Amino acid sequence: MIPSKIEHVAIAVKSIEEARKFFEGVLGLECYAIEEVADQKVKTAFFKVGETKIELLEPTSPDSTVAGFIEKRGEGLHHIAFAVDNVNESLAAVEEKGVKLIDKQQRNGAEGLHIGFLHPKYTSGVLTEFCSKN
Repeated sequence: MIPSKIEHVAIAVKSIEEARKFFEGVLGLECYAIEEVADQKVKTAFFKVGETKIELLEPTSPDSTVAGFIEKRGEGLHHIAFAVDNVNESLAAVEEKGVKLIDKQQRNGAEGLHIGFLHPKYTSGVLTEFCSKN
């Protein structure tokens, strides 16, 4: 299992509309998609920078993990996501190497991707996600 690219970098924000002012107005990027992921209690907005995406994460409920993140740490870098061929196989491969997982099996994420998270205590403090279209 070797990631093929950085799929996206996610930033936790209180308001996508407020954060868009910087990404669109200052950087000149275009928001190409806004989507709510109900089971994760977040709204997402995506911008492309070359082959990599920036994902803004806005909590839709005060009990979402993103709301908890913002309350504890403030707005900012939430996670980095790597594209892999198969999320389940990649999760199993890193678990075999002693990495603690948040997700033992893939789940559905934004943009129709399969996703799975690794525990940040095992990834230099950065929440890490695997993503695949399969």
